[in-house]
Amino acid sequence: MLASQMEHMANGRGFVAALDQSGGSTPKALQRYGIDPDAYTGDDEMFDLVHAMRERIVTSPSFTGAHILGAILFEKTLARTFAGMPAADYLWETKHIVPFLKVDRGLRDPAQGVRLMKQIDTLDALLDRARTGHVFGTKMRSLILSADREGIAAAVDQQFELGRRIVNADLVPILEPEIDIKAADKGECERILLDEIGRHLLSDPLDGPIMLKLSIPEVDGFYTPLIEHPEIIRVVALSGGYTRDEANERLARNPGLIASFSRALTEGLRVDMTPEEFDATLDQSIRSIYAASTT
Repeated sequence: MLASQMEHMANGRGFVAALDQSGGSTPKALQRYGIDPDAYTGDDEMFDLVHAMRERIVTSPSFTGAHILGAILFEKTLARTFAGMPAADYLWETKHIVPFLKVDRGLRDPAQGVRLMKQIDTLDALLDRARTGHVFGTKMRSLILSADREGIAAAVDQQFELGRRIVNADLVPILEPEIDIKAADKGECERILLDEIGRHLLSDPLDGPIMLKLSIPEVDGFYTPLIEHPEIIRVVALSGGYTRDEANERLARNPGLIASFSRALTEGLRVDMTPEEFDATLDQSIRSIYAASTT
């Protein structure tokens, strides 16, 4: 299964769906879906509602491996089912979509222009669960706020340090040092980030393939050296707060860069839609993101 998943991720046409909203981002995701905070009480009810939303998405006829290469899951989703099957198994066996697992625990307070990841004390146990649950790889996010070289270097160091542990656990890590699209010096952040990633790939490579998830760059084609690097399976892009139309337009100007959208993917979906309305809206979203990812 791993070989066929690797082939699908490395050479397939499509994009990665991000369905990994955690406790901090879930209320906003539910509100965009039409479920206000006063409709539920406590985290358990909240996570039940967001899982129902995710299950409705992944079981839609339009959500298949024909357009979607992989899907990133939240930790709690891994313990749940889609259509009566374990979530990761359903994605691969029924939809031919490669499952990934979000492993970070959120962000630290800002320092030196970045927000590093919080300590992941249970990483080894989480990686064991991922392997047992038939997950292909993982994803972890840090955030760059401004062009502080030392801060960006620290963020990339942390990503590669944890990425090495993930590779050693026979999983494929998606390293995600996101750059805030509102950063006044976003272009300079990108230049420093590319330098720091290149430094690690040259002097401190990991002992296995990796993926990168990056903000769509200001200069078209800026991340082509990473896309073409032999140790990187894929470079995927987050929507980062852009509308779907703007994210697609920017993405299409970067050949080889494919989407890994969350909010932009689910834009327009509402809890009160009929099945036909829901599927039609999701299908339009998927096809537009696929087109931008394969231009």
